[in-house]
Amino acid sequence: MGYLAGMVEAERGLYTTLSCALPSLSRPLYECILTGSTPVESGITHNGVSRLSRQESIFHLARAGGKRTAAAAYHWVSELYNQSPWQAARDRFTHDERLPIQHGCFYWDDNYPDSHLLMDGEWLRSQYDPDFLLIHPMGVDDAGHQFGLDSRQYRNQARRMDSLLADLLPQWLAEGYQVVITSDHGMNNDLSHGGTLAEERRVPLWLFGDAFVAQWPAGPAIQQTQLCALMADLLGVTHDKPSGPPLLKAGNLPEVH
Repeated sequence: MGYLAGMVEAERGLYTTLSCALPSLSRPLYECILTGSTPVESGITHNGVSRLSRQESIFHLARAGGKRTAAAAYHWVSELYNQSPWQAARDRFTHDERLPIQHGCFYWDDNYPDSHLLMDGEWLRSQYDPDFLLIHPMGVDDAGHQFGLDSRQYRNQARRMDSLLADLLPQWLAEGYQVVITSDHGMNNDLSHGGTLAEERRVPLWLFGDAFVAQWPAGPAIQQTQLCALMADLLGVTHDKPSGPPLLKAGNLPEVH
């Protein structure tokens, strides 16, 4: 992902990797990232656990703090935090201030184009000016399931995502957003994930925006369970989530999204 790497080289962002929680599966790790709870703690232990979350997510925290929320995401995210079971005719487009995810565009086909999904996110951003916006594409994961980790298709899908972000990230930053880019899990050469292999657990983390420190602090690495607290701190909302290393500038934060 050359554009993101170039931003880091230009000292306009931070990059590291972290090890995802277990099992390294999608729905359990959506819950992990968005609530700070491991799958064992949350009970969302495999992709077939289809119910509302019993944890307090970043969407709940933001709404309780008077913030506006939105998501362009796979339908499992809606099913975790808004309504379960998910119904396409009812829930594909969501606009309800009472829900944790107040404004949403949700998809259900794994091969839904990343370019379309990012434009769904942009539409939500331009129409509703959310304080917290989740944009969750599936294209890289889908390519991995079809062709495996060590394939040109998988690598090229990541490169396409990098190009799409190169169009959007400068505008997001110019408008005051703080941007966290990560993944739920990795991929293996069996066209799957879910276990303990390093390539299944190792995921990237990029941070972009004026609120972040200039370089990674010394000490323990950030954990996937600590990303929810990081996002809550960026929003300035009260929480009791597990926190990681100090990644935000001391003193008053700029106005952030």
